[in-house]
Amino acid sequence: MVPLLLVLLLALVLFGAGFALDVLWWFAVAVLVIWLVGFFMRSATSSGGRGRWYKW
Repeated sequence: MVPLLLVLLLALVLFGAGFALDVLWWFAVAVLVIWLVGFFMRSATSSGGRGRWYKW
């Protein structure tokens, strides 16, 4: 009974980690797209090339 419970627990942990990693990948892609859009919008709108679209 204990090995069956351990396998079930391992399967649940791996399923949860896989879901979390998949969500983190989509979050990273969204941040990258937002950064690229801001980077190209800054390049197109700044005349001197010194403007920043972020504050840091």
